[in-house]
Amino acid sequence: MAKVLIPTPLRQYVDKKDNVQIGGATVGEVLTSLTAQFPDLRRNLYNDEGKLRSFVNIYLNDEDIRYMGKDATEVKDNDTITIVPSIAGGR
Repeated sequence: MAKVLIPTPLRQYVDKKDNVQIGGATVGEVLTSLTAQFPDLRRNLYNDEGKLRSFVNIYLNDEDIRYMGKDATEVKDNDTITIVPSIAGGR
């Protein structure tokens, strides 16, 4: 199982947990399982077309999956997936 690190703004959708252990062979499968277990999280990660929102970055063991196999990136036991929503604003 992979450990998925949940950022503070999204913890309200995962029972206030800072991480969740989820199984899956790919990053996409892990995220699908995560959002099946915590349905309110889905709208914060995916758009209406089912695509990962552009402001959500996903890392597998500190590597951005956009430069790997995207959601088809293979996940092994004990891997860590980090969800990083982009923060914007200010002056």
